[in-house]
Amino acid sequence: MKLNIKNTFTKQLPADPSSENTRRQVAKACFSYVEPKATKNPKLLHVSPELLETLGISAEESESEEFLKLFTGNAVLPDTKPYAMCYGGHQFGHWAGQLGDGRAINLFEIAQNQQQWALQLKGAGETPYSRTADGLAVLRSSIREYLCSEAMFHLGVPTTRALSLALTGDLVLRDVMYDGHPGYEKGAVVCRVAPSFIRFGNFELLTSRQDDATLKQLTDYTIAQFFPQLGKPSKATYISFFEEVAKRSLEMVIHWQRVGFVHGVMNTDNMSILGLTIDYGPYGWLEAYEKGWTPNTTDRQFKRYKYGAQPDMLLWNLNQLANALYPSIEDTEGLERILNDFRDQYFAGYLKMMRSKLGLSIQEHDDAYLITDLEQHLELTETDMSIFFRNLANFSSEKPSEGLEVVQDAFYSIDEVSDKIRQQWNAWFEAYAKRLKLERNTSEDRKEKMNQVNPKYVLRNYMAQLAIDDADKGNYETIDELFKLLKRPYDEQPEHQKWFAKRPEWARHKVGCSMLSCSS
Repeated sequence: MKLNIKNTFTKQLPADPSSENTRRQVAKACFSYVEPKATKNPKLLHVSPELLETLGISAEESESEEFLKLFTGNAVLPDTKPYAMCYGGHQFGHWAGQLGDGRAINLFEIAQNQQQWALQLKGAGETPYSRTADGLAVLRSSIREYLCSEAMFHLGVPTTRALSLALTGDLVLRDVMYDGHPGYEKGAVVCRVAPSFIRFGNFELLTSRQDDATLKQLTDYTIAQFFPQLGKPSKATYISFFEEVAKRSLEMVIHWQRVGFVHGVMNTDNMSILGLTIDYGPYGWLEAYEKGWTPNTTDRQFKRYKYGAQPDMLLWNLNQLANALYPSIEDTEGLERILNDFRDQYFAGYLKMMRSKLGLSIQEHDDAYLITDLEQHLELTETDMSIFFRNLANFSSEKPSEGLEVVQDAFYSIDEVSDKIRQQWNAWFEAYAKRLKLERNTSEDRKEKMNQVNPKYVLRNYMAQLAIDDADKGNYETIDELFKLLKRPYDEQPEHQKWFAKRPEWARHKVGCSMLSCSS
């Protein structure tokens, strides 16, 4: 393979002076050099054709022994030195100190078509940041990450990508639900791709150690590489940098809310400085519309990262980033202005997004009330979010009395829609019909636009679990079927209609379908 290697991160930022791969605190450095762990019997399961093309790798090259070895950690390209990043983070609201790439090893960066890409392996072995873990990953979590990364990209959600999914041939011991019953599972490796994997936590750790010199190096590097339009380093530039990170991160979270995605672990070490969805652990899509839902077993009690709280948690994380950048600015005014504007920015962005989901283009003051009422109605009974909004595109403003019939497939049990609830829904559909008559578009135009923002197909947890169950038996066809399905999430795809369905009852409380742990 001929790749245009361009290792800016390791060339421009300080490295860990120690080359020993032992668990330890790493000071005054942004990364540690570390070699991936060779695997017993690697086998490539799937590759993203779109990402191959983006990176300039041919289909023929992806079928080579060189590709297999490189992206399973069994070979290293000449003139490259793999490394693990050093960062910290707040986990569930508490400062955790040094964390770092505990099971991710960055291979190299490449430049292709005037874009920069970092490629890293997840599950390729221990690093100085692995703490008490082994640095490995299992097949179930790797399938979930591989499928979801590419699914989110095709949904139009800012995200890291996934190039390949492979088995290692090794067995990995994991306690799936942290209940004292560990078992061996198939090991796997995913190659993740992004312009950069720098997180809020990279800055936080340096500030916590009062390492202002390295903090400035990292900040200046990040701006020069990924925000060059902001100009040369200065107090004003650093404030503009923070403002741009806040803007991109907010856009990302509004996209999450649009498609019903719940990240599950919005710790600051899982927040990309580029506003990309990163670290696909115990995520999930809303089945029933429920603002209080979280897919994470660790978050079950306090629900810090529930669906409805994601914008607030972003603001909390941005406060931590502002504190981390402060030593380079030494002035709170600019940072506070951005943080104080956040809620107004979020409300405006959320309102715009929800208008698009409802097919509304003319701005009306009453839309906020219409949207709030809708959200309340969606929680009156168990109502599937994706199916509701997709079917709502078929609603006719001339026939508001048929509204419930149009969306009835979204209800898990139509018997739960009592007469009182039916009256409430009918009143809402009357208001919605009245509002639609203010629009200039035809019903067909509205439907087309709504179907461009309301996906028909998302990676529901039960779908991923079916792929995992099949893969455990050596059948990888479901992975490929879902991968192809999710490349066109807004298309009708009648041949795949079976996937446009509510969560089946067997999946309601099944491990991997309802709640997930961080176990990998």
